[in-house]
Amino acid sequence: MENYTYNSLTLQLEGLKITKTNKYPIFIFLLLSYMFILIANVGIVILIWTERSLHQPMYLLFCNLSINDVMGNSLLVPRVLADILVPPSDRLIHYYECVMQAFTTHMFGTNAHTVLMIMAFDRYVAICNPLRYSIIMNDKMVLKLTVSAWGVAFVLVAILLSMTIRLNRCRTLITNPYCDNASLFKLSCENVFINNVYGLTFTVVLLSSSIGSIILTYFKIAAACLNNKSNSLNSKALKTCSTHLCLYLMMLVSGMILITLHRFPQYAEYRKISAILFNVVPGSLNPVIYGLQSKEIYKSLSNIFNLKPVKCNKPMF
Repeated sequence: MENYTYNSLTLQLEGLKITKTNKYPIFIFLLLSYMFILIANVGIVILIWTERSLHQPMYLLFCNLSINDVMGNSLLVPRVLADILVPPSDRLIHYYECVMQAFTTHMFGTNAHTVLMIMAFDRYVAICNPLRYSIIMNDKMVLKLTVSAWGVAFVLVAILLSMTIRLNRCRTLITNPYCDNASLFKLSCENVFINNVYGLTFTVVLLSSSIGSIILTYFKIAAACLNNKSNSLNSKALKTCSTHLCLYLMMLVSGMILITLHRFPQYAEYRKISAILFNVVPGSLNPVIYGLQSKEIYKSLSNIFNLKPVKCNKPMF
């Protein structure tokens, strides 16, 4: 048995522990959520790239978030859906597929932070330096920011996973609905102290950089609005920044809940559900929040679908 389980390429996913009564409602909910994520995010990307009026840094940078949502959910949700329909003993996954899923999972979370950070920089330049906005945020700068966001996330996650795949494995059970770095290095019987240290450093550096840059950016934006005392500037800042801040807080809170539940083994099932919702909820709400708040996107959609604004009749009294 030891010879079989030692560095075995076949792993077993524990998955969600659901009853036969809840199986199909959960399956339908996740399936509809995934379909909506694909349609909404791919639709937003196509709309931005085809509509010349939307070829602005703010929208081009947002495309990164939509692509990230599609990528993160496409390698997670279909696998979870398939596992819901089979018995726990049949939830098997190849080791290399598991590594790829773990890499994509961590890329999704890391890239969400880095993309929202460059979006915050764009809002800072637009509000605090409006006269030089078109000069600073040119096509070259947008490309640099995009490559930086994806490049930093790729390097950080690649180091994280490379430290894990070097370990020998003596277990085969993934105690999660999908593969991630923590689940993979828990398969090893070797000393994983370095993995824990780097994982903790990785999380602290990412969160401190992300939270710090957001706080600094919004502090400078608030200072610019107070010094300018312009109603039009304050209105613009409130409209554009509220959407970005809403996306960031939603992603941050869902991530914090997941990290916190990892510290309480007795809430393992809640952690599994939270891990899935961490991908599904932001992926579903990001295009809705951004689409509803953006006048330009709403106008483009109105032109495509011939939507007309609803006019309310004046009251008779």
